[in-house]
Amino acid sequence: MKLSQFRFKLPEESIALEPPHKVFKNEDGTVEKVYRRDECRMMVVHRKSQTIDMYKTDDEGNATSEFIQFRDIINYFGEGDAMLLNDSKVFPARLYGTKEKTDAKIEVFLLRELNPELRLWDVLVEPARKIRIGNKLFFEEDGPMVAEVIDNTTSRGRTLRFLYDCPHDEFKRELYALGSAPIPHYIIDRRGTNEDDTENFQTIFAKNEGAVTAPASGMHFSRELMKRLEIYGVNFGFITVHCSLGCFDPIEVEDLTKHKMGSEQMIIGNEACEIVNKAKSEGHHVCVVGVSTMRAVESSVGTDSQLKPFSGWTNKFIFPPYDFQLADSMVANFYHSESTMLMETAAFGGYELVMEAYQKAVDNGYKFGCYGDCMLILDD
Repeated sequence: MKLSQFRFKLPEESIALEPPHKVFKNEDGTVEKVYRRDECRMMVVHRKSQTIDMYKTDDEGNATSEFIQFRDIINYFGEGDAMLLNDSKVFPARLYGTKEKTDAKIEVFLLRELNPELRLWDVLVEPARKIRIGNKLFFEEDGPMVAEVIDNTTSRGRTLRFLYDCPHDEFKRELYALGSAPIPHYIIDRRGTNEDDTENFQTIFAKNEGAVTAPASGMHFSRELMKRLEIYGVNFGFITVHCSLGCFDPIEVEDLTKHKMGSEQMIIGNEACEIVNKAKSEGHHVCVVGVSTMRAVESSVGTDSQLKPFSGWTNKFIFPPYDFQLADSMVANFYHSESTMLMETAAFGGYELVMEAYQKAVDNGYKFGCYGDCMLILDD
């Protein structure tokens, strides 16, 4: 397929700048926001019947004027079904420093630690044209956190050596204390960051640190909703996919077969395999939550359509047409035009049906992006 087939016009007001929330005014006049992850809208796409549901139904099965919310996902799964989730934990990857001598403000985006002993990190810098090998960056006006640029990796990529002499645990703690939640620029360019982002830009089941962007589709789950799903008999399997910025890299070729996807580290253990393989072998639903989770699954599933344990990296790029081997349902957010995430969603739900759903989402005021609404794709 071609890049241009995934192009659509997204109105400015369709980009979600915050998760779903309600605003309350206290007696003292202060305003408080209460975030409710599971109250985003959820469009339900049926890939076999080629139908799309946006509204709840009454007891007689007639559509109402009330939009389906994510918490209504309990109506689509039950005893013996399995959901596969990504438990990667986002770390505060965005820092701001100043360049020595010029005091130019530099954004440093931490990607991954290369060598704990030498304090080496793979990072992105902005503006990159100002940062050269040998430059020093200061992250506190009078503090000890200083880094030296020792290599260029890509046009914006650099290798930094932090000049901070202390035990590694203390270094990481101090480094992260200077950072902020790595929410995308399409949000911070519009409203900056706030303290709520530290908690909001994270799933409630985040466990294994290493992601530089959140597995957004998993952020809709609340503790209450997960408990209700457990009561309904739904089993949860957890894998770790350290979401990278690779899925956000712009595609610069019209022919999608020529695009090279960035790599993400993934770990799939025996327990998760047992949970989803049991559900599949017994004829129950297997729902994969998120495009990174799906990419990891499709990188490790065997020819027998069973999930296999795996520890390593994947740069799998999924776009239509593609034959999925394991899941029969999927949760995905609404993504931006020409994004690899949209392409993977269209591969699972069917190109024409998913693009129709996207048009309905735009026309009906659904929110796009990591804090936005979502889609549940079912095989019925």
